[in-house]
Amino acid sequence: MPIFLGIDIGTSGTKTLAMREDGEILGSATEEYPLSSPKPGWSEQEPVDWWTASVNTVRRVMKAAKLKPADIGGIGLSGQMHGSVFLDKTGGVIRPALLWNDQRTAAECAEIETRAGGRSKLIQMVANPALTGFTAPKILWLRNKEKKNFDKTVQVLLPKDYVRYRLTGDFATEVSDASGTLLLDVVNRRWSKTLLQKLDLDAKLFPQVYESEDITGVLSDIAAKEMGLKPGTPVVGGGGDQAASAIGNGIVGRGVVSATMGTSGVVFAHSDDVQVDPEGRLHTFCHAVRGKWHMMGCVLSAGGSLQWFRNQLCEAEIAAAKKQKVDPYELITAEAATAPAGSEGLFFLPYLTGERTPHADPNARASWIGLSLRHGKNHMARSVIEGATYAMRDTLEIIKSMKIPVQEIRLSGGGARSPFWRQLQADIYGQPVVTINASEGPAYGVALLAASGTGAYKNVVEACHATISVVTKTSNKAAATKTYHAAYPVYQQLYRSLKTDFASIQNLIQ
Repeated sequence: MPIFLGIDIGTSGTKTLAMREDGEILGSATEEYPLSSPKPGWSEQEPVDWWTASVNTVRRVMKAAKLKPADIGGIGLSGQMHGSVFLDKTGGVIRPALLWNDQRTAAECAEIETRAGGRSKLIQMVANPALTGFTAPKILWLRNKEKKNFDKTVQVLLPKDYVRYRLTGDFATEVSDASGTLLLDVVNRRWSKTLLQKLDLDAKLFPQVYESEDITGVLSDIAAKEMGLKPGTPVVGGGGDQAASAIGNGIVGRGVVSATMGTSGVVFAHSDDVQVDPEGRLHTFCHAVRGKWHMMGCVLSAGGSLQWFRNQLCEAEIAAAKKQKVDPYELITAEAATAPAGSEGLFFLPYLTGERTPHADPNARASWIGLSLRHGKNHMARSVIEGATYAMRDTLEIIKSMKIPVQEIRLSGGGARSPFWRQLQADIYGQPVVTINASEGPAYGVALLAASGTGAYKNVVEACHATISVVTKTSNKAAATKTYHAAYPVYQQLYRSLKTDFASIQNLIQ
């Protein structure tokens, strides 16, 4: 039985796993790397760190699982979406990559809309509005602010596709990740010649686009030696992290929706047809399922808000967790559980890095609102978790308003591992939530794509049905749901009340 590798180039680290054809995971490894913020709102990484982490984690997995190079039947790649890697004519990296949560490109977003003939015409071309996190405004920023670097650029790659280039020597991408560049004709699953012309961008800057199951190249001799693998091993298209995570969660048909609570939070719904939110609040992208699409909303700091709370305000919990040899989050969520649903009127807006869905506002900022003498650290912890979950509900409500069925919500990410957070999600969403037997996220999804793309299954839908099943169900509690149903409109209004103030705050620090 062949073994398939899934490599996920994430924001905080790279994860590699080895999966048997039947879905069994034989081993996994993760390696972290730094993220830099040279200025407020900026977010960058060194692409070479992704490659080094990919090499190291593959070697560790192969050793731990006692695998031989010939055992590997294919490799799938996933990665953080929207990041931009600029390469020169030698294939060298020109400058650090600008990441998905980088907020420097508000002016370039406005430029794109103007060049496209307005927001509605842009959405008609590429199914999405211009957002600061997307790739296209980053390219224009380079042209506007670092002209010398732009003039050196001969190829623009997404994070996982830079690793693909190092693996195979080929420039390639696939439809799900390319959708997040704002340069793909999402309906026809190819680069938008019309928008490229309007933006005065050469189509040669961008790689060939494949379907996610397609083999895009094979492992080169150099890369194989570095990784300890066999030359000629097929590398499939893979997927952007959200589409890949959806594959790993079995979101390959209507009615099943995923809610992934990682650093960012994503609500993801499969669609057999192209459905576009005319207001541009949701993303409409190509799915990693051949010929299908998906709708998605993204909360930029979901689990990231709790991570910030841990790092900045929980020294005691971190120290206690070290002594008890447990995860600090266990102690933080246990403390949060002692506060009542609704945190007695304390709200947290989770906009630590601006917000994407539904506000598309890089100026939005995180806030506690409603603090009183009665509130303690337990209320603050719970309100952070509630705020992140309210933000996820924003997307669910838009999906429902577009008549897309939400019959089952599958949880993944850190918010799925915590029983407390699972219950809180069920209560805020107002319906049961489930978890599945696979919890490895995007790396597992692209391993399934590698299996189907190399012929182990006829397609990835068959692969998911063969390997993924529901293992837990958490029903919502009526009393808590009633509390959250009353509080949710207040949460929504708080952003609207503060929107202009957030812009004023941003003006103070520019």
